[in-house]
Amino acid sequence: MITFIIGLVLLVAGGFIYGGICDKVFAPDRRETPAVKFNDGVDYIPIKKWKNCIMELLTIAGTGPILGPIQGALFGPIAFITIPVGCIIAGAFHDYMIGMMSVRNEGSQIAGLVKKFLGKKISSIYNIFVCIMLLLVGTVFLYTPGDIFLSQVLNQSGNDAKNPLFWIICAVIFVYYLLQTILPIDKIIGKIYPIFSAIVLVATICIFGGIFFKGYQLNEIWSVGNIFTQHPKNLHFVPIFFVTVACGIVSGFHSTQSTLVARTLEKESDGRDTFYNMMICEGIIAMIWAAATMGAINNNVATVDTAPTAMVGKVAKDMLGNVFGIIAIIGVILLPLTSGGTALRSMKNILSDALHINIRIKRNEIFLISIIFALVGGITAFAKINSDGFNILWRYFAWANQVTAVFAFATITVYMIHERKPFLMALIPGTFYMFVVSAFILNANIGFNLPWIISYIVAFLLTIGFVALVIMRGKMIKNKEL
Repeated sequence: MITFIIGLVLLVAGGFIYGGICDKVFAPDRRETPAVKFNDGVDYIPIKKWKNCIMELLTIAGTGPILGPIQGALFGPIAFITIPVGCIIAGAFHDYMIGMMSVRNEGSQIAGLVKKFLGKKISSIYNIFVCIMLLLVGTVFLYTPGDIFLSQVLNQSGNDAKNPLFWIICAVIFVYYLLQTILPIDKIIGKIYPIFSAIVLVATICIFGGIFFKGYQLNEIWSVGNIFTQHPKNLHFVPIFFVTVACGIVSGFHSTQSTLVARTLEKESDGRDTFYNMMICEGIIAMIWAAATMGAINNNVATVDTAPTAMVGKVAKDMLGNVFGIIAIIGVILLPLTSGGTALRSMKNILSDALHINIRIKRNEIFLISIIFALVGGITAFAKINSDGFNILWRYFAWANQVTAVFAFATITVYMIHERKPFLMALIPGTFYMFVVSAFILNANIGFNLPWIISYIVAFLLTIGFVALVIMRGKMIKNKEL
């Protein structure tokens, strides 16, 4: 329990200090924001800071900061240190810088920022990755709330693809995502999210309190021997932990959401609370679910083989009983619902910009949305029908998520070189995650299936190349007017 408390204190205190440093480095001023300058009543709309904070938190916090840490807790108490440290110096920094860069670049989406600072060729590669990632996000955040609702609320098997209730639930979520995608951002997102946030907040507080009131035993970092070899299946801490926990530490998906919310910022001074501090809040959610999982396993409420979606139900019902446990589960279900639709909205915007499709013309927007939703439906069907479909889906989603984060860190690094800011703040986490995503895909069964030693060596060489290319690009445009 002490390690967990230390981690929470580190996350909050470290976030306060480093968040201030990030804000000072970027130096927000009183210039007119895109929300005010380009107010179009659809995407560019000035929204109060407290609403923007809610929007940002709920759009970035899908099932990632819950299902990821549930799996990450199997690596042991080292999770209680790596989550806060990574969140402070990498994840929250990433979200803040991308959001503020968008504000300074007329509300440009992340694809536009990549094109501006990394060049057209790199942006073409990035657009492929980010669209794949957003498709997978939309699918995961359609599948998981449907599966959790069916299995944990209705107490029916979530594994039966022939159960019509699963597809009915998915259809309802589909309609909701469609409305999120096509309506002005303040019509649904701005009005419903405050209600959703209250439910999520109550659920999170209940789970946090339950860890103490139920007497869940948590492992301490000094009492487990080698802190990097605790996983029951002997999975390698680097890179697998950092791909698995993803949204609780660093998430490339967040860059697509921060740039969406950047178009609604009233003042640049709102950026620290909206972008940096909301990622710290997501880190707190991740810490709580990692602790709840470890405690549930130690108290024989669940086992190391319990599926992440089933773990949600076991923890909530054991801590809070069936009635209040269901309320907590609904809070978990709402998190992906608030992210899936905005992911598809971001994909619509990115594709329209990349393909030069004017989505202000309604038939063009409907055409683009139809293709996106057809792909999401197809991938969902595959994941449900295939016995190992969801596991495959989650692994690709997690990896693609971190790959897009590497692009984002490279973009931030080049921007900071151009603006003569301390670029190592971005280059160091970007370098680490380049190694992580390279080593993972080289070794993984869904990748090249190479031995670990070869994967590490090749990943190291690729990472050196990454650093060299990013610095070269930064120096190339350092004195140019962009």
